[in-house]
Amino acid sequence: MEIREVLALNLRKLRQARGLSQEELAHRAGIDRTYVSSLERSVYAAGIDVVDRIARVLGVEAADLLKRPD
Repeated sequence: MEIREVLALNLRKLRQARGLSQEELAHRAGIDRTYVSSLERSVYAAGIDVVDRIARVLGVEAADLLKRPD
């Protein structure tokens, strides 16, 4: 599994577990909703600063978004 796919899977799972829409997550992280959608579809590779901002909104460490599933 490529790292983009890992990020997409973890991002979607954590966002949904927190009950956040893509729009709400994007607003809180200061990014565009279409960018969140693209990340969840593995279209773009996120920069480290964006990963950190998303992680903070989700209440996890940035590394948690990049952990491969067991």
